[in-house]
Amino acid sequence: MTAAENVCYTLINVPMDSEPPSEISLKNDLEKGDVKLKTEALKKVIIMILNGEKLPGLLMTIIRFVLPLQDHTIKKLLLVFWEIVPKTTPDGRLLQEMILVCDAYRKDLQHPNEFIRGSTLRFLCKLKEAELLEPLMPAIRACLEHRHSYVRRNAVLAIYTIYRNFEHLIPDAPELIHDFLVNEKDASCKRNAFMMLIHADQDRALDYLSTCIDQVQTFGDILQLVIVELIYKVCHANPSERARFIRCIYNLLQSSSPAVKYEAAGTLVTLSSAPTAIKAAAQCYIDLIIKESDNNVKLIVLDRLIELKEHPSHERVLQDLVMDILRVLSTPDLEVRKKTLQLALDLVSSRNVEELVIVLKKEVIKTNNVTEHEDTDKYRQLLVRTLHSCSVRFPDMAANVIPVLMEFLSDNNEAAAADVLEFVREAIQRFDNLRPLIVEKMLEVFHAIKSVKIYRGALWILGEYCSTKEDIQSVMTEVRRSLGEIPIVESEIKKEAGELKPEEEVSVGPTQKLVTEMGTYATQSALSSSRPAKKEEDRPPLRGFLLDGDFFVAASLATTLTKIALRYVSLVQEKKKQNSFNAEAMLLMATILHLGKSSLPKKPITDDDVDRISLCLKVLSECSPLMNDIFNKECRQSLSHMLSAKLEEEKLSQKKESEKRNVTVQPDDPISFMQLTAKNEMSSKEDQFQLSLLAAMGNTQRKEAADPLASKLNKVTQLTGFSDPVYAEAYVHVNQYDIVLDVLVVNQTSDTLQNCTLELATLGDLKLVEKPSPLTLAPHDFANIKANVKVASTENGIIFGNVVYDVSGAASDRNCVVLSDIHIDIMDYIQPASCTDAEFRQMWAEFEWENKVTVNTNIIDLNEYLQHILKSTNMKCLTPEKALSGYCGFMAANLYARSIFGEDALANVSIEKPIHLGPEAPVTGHIRIRAKSQGMALSLGDKINLSQKKTSL
Repeated sequence: MTAAENVCYTLINVPMDSEPPSEISLKNDLEKGDVKLKTEALKKVIIMILNGEKLPGLLMTIIRFVLPLQDHTIKKLLLVFWEIVPKTTPDGRLLQEMILVCDAYRKDLQHPNEFIRGSTLRFLCKLKEAELLEPLMPAIRACLEHRHSYVRRNAVLAIYTIYRNFEHLIPDAPELIHDFLVNEKDASCKRNAFMMLIHADQDRALDYLSTCIDQVQTFGDILQLVIVELIYKVCHANPSERARFIRCIYNLLQSSSPAVKYEAAGTLVTLSSAPTAIKAAAQCYIDLIIKESDNNVKLIVLDRLIELKEHPSHERVLQDLVMDILRVLSTPDLEVRKKTLQLALDLVSSRNVEELVIVLKKEVIKTNNVTEHEDTDKYRQLLVRTLHSCSVRFPDMAANVIPVLMEFLSDNNEAAAADVLEFVREAIQRFDNLRPLIVEKMLEVFHAIKSVKIYRGALWILGEYCSTKEDIQSVMTEVRRSLGEIPIVESEIKKEAGELKPEEEVSVGPTQKLVTEMGTYATQSALSSSRPAKKEEDRPPLRGFLLDGDFFVAASLATTLTKIALRYVSLVQEKKKQNSFNAEAMLLMATILHLGKSSLPKKPITDDDVDRISLCLKVLSECSPLMNDIFNKECRQSLSHMLSAKLEEEKLSQKKESEKRNVTVQPDDPISFMQLTAKNEMSSKEDQFQLSLLAAMGNTQRKEAADPLASKLNKVTQLTGFSDPVYAEAYVHVNQYDIVLDVLVVNQTSDTLQNCTLELATLGDLKLVEKPSPLTLAPHDFANIKANVKVASTENGIIFGNVVYDVSGAASDRNCVVLSDIHIDIMDYIQPASCTDAEFRQMWAEFEWENKVTVNTNIIDLNEYLQHILKSTNMKCLTPEKALSGYCGFMAANLYARSIFGEDALANVSIEKPIHLGPEAPVTGHIRIRAKSQGMALSLGDKINLSQKKTSL
């Protein structure tokens, strides 16, 4: 075993700036110093040995002058010292001095103080020399009968470790521990003894469990956890035992310990797929989520519920528990609520949708009554979206949901109101029978809408879907009410004139022609006045928007007025009423134009809005059938197309999801019969305990055969040249937040290399966890050195360093071989994710770091380039497939991804095909990347730059 692989159970933090003491001064302190001085000296010796120093001359000094001391601190330090000190000669034989140490520990095992006995027993678990342990066996056995539980439980652990490593020293250990377990009363001792029997002699463990299976609920939680593990392992290896123990697992679901309940529920699901078992486990998970206060626990257990749902046969059982799952919404954490609502939405069916909607409506009303919290608005948005999805999937529910949600159009939070508006727009288009109800509710809340964006949307809906004479007149009344007294300019000037002081004067501006080319409006003079700074409190909403200079809403109003006026003309036969309504609509547009051109608003009207309003005036003055069709039919058709495309996309993603979940069996797949399967072929289910252990160690088994790119060889980086005296190459294993470098070091010379050390340093958000130990390499020998690196954020990191060594017998300085840099690929941390357009736009506005990458590629097809970028950056395209289909020479798409650290990355691809350069011209354009952190934006930009060009295979 190389020095790098030496087993050490102790990690000690060392201040690096301290000067290493000399061996002579340490020897002096250990011989002649007082207890305090000896303690400090012993600590320094331990640190030096951990750093690779040998210090053989101090061994006898410590045995003579330190070992006999009775001080507890020194005894504890000595345990660490004997753990790490070399105990054998170079040829592998035990040092003579260790006999003296062995005798000292035999006395410590008979010491009256239970702490010294217990800590000595713990130390013996770490010894790997059978010669040292053999004389201590009678004393270890005697400790099993000690009065104190601390000594007894450590004696069990020592016996277990010795039995596992050197069975010949204590061949009757299982029998001894079984007898001990039967008579033992202490929970921790029983737990250790039972755990030993599970791993050393499973049959004895089962015998013991059979005798006390009815008392399992009365045991301590630590013992219950070990019993769950045993039952899982036994039933996994021998499925016929399930019936014997499944009742015990059911009982453990009622345990008072959350950890036991969690493990028992997980075990129950793996042992049985009966609906009653799944229901009991799911119920147990839900109780845990509600009762546990830690949000991390809630999220972990929610993930287990989501995993259960993934199984088609379990989904039906969980559907009956939707109402229980919704109890989790009482948790204030937004992430927990988000996952819960998503799970409930996935499980909703025609049987439980009504109850679900009632609960969600109550939750929505609750958010209105609570004091404003930063997450309340976001939670309200989540609820609105969930209700939206329910109503689309189950149209019968829409009538119950819409009246409640319409109240939120007047909400101060624009995002929640926008979600409601989107839902209302989809509902009014899809469900003809609900149109009168929606229009009625919309007219009720119209005057209370506070946000200009929502106001525009509401105007559009009213203009598009008011089909009766009464509704059209109601819309006109609401618009007049919202606009206030007209003409606006004159009324505003009069209003201010009433409040003006004598020295303030009203000036008459130059005359200007307004819309004269239309022949619909006369020349007027614009009056302006210096207005007082006092804010108008009682201004109607629309008037307020216009005076603030937001004339886009005026263009929207003009379109709405045109639509309802054209519809009114077709509904009412009397010419006089037609003309009167048209004239009123035209007057409103003209007065808004007049206001826009005056100096009253904070910002003047834009040319686009003038054109739009002027066009509407022209349409109303001419009333041509073509314009009627465009305004009253084409607009609705384009909405209908958009909604159907969206629905199609949702159905497609659901279909893909269900295909993924369906367990398909190929025609030539072998059928496995459980009765005919050998025990070692039980591969139907993996051992969960083994999997979780591997995951914790970073050795998650990936299906490398299925994906040759995931093979280890592709992640090997050559660090030195073949002609260097030391050849080194590293395998970079990325496991979420850790990177493990497995470095192979080969001595290519005929000399022995001493103190061969791998020295590493990092650049970026990487941190080296520990310094690799030095080792000695024989001529043409090789060794593996492992180094751990912690990752803190998604950023391109570089690991660089060198290998330094001494050549034995040479008088020269240390030799050094510089290593090539290892670049850490951020793609290991970036995963595709999805978000709504509104969230994308919000993040795009908030993120301050932008990186603009110019497209420089040899790909000539726009779609191919986009797919290439998606593949090389792990991002997801948010722009729907329909919007990207077809060919028009240019393309714009939004991409989104999220890192495992929770960082968001946005990208906007704007590319075109320069047609004037011929058909073979490569794609040109830009990719703009936005992120919250600078590292993410730069790293993603570098990745795109490196992978833009397509390599020919």
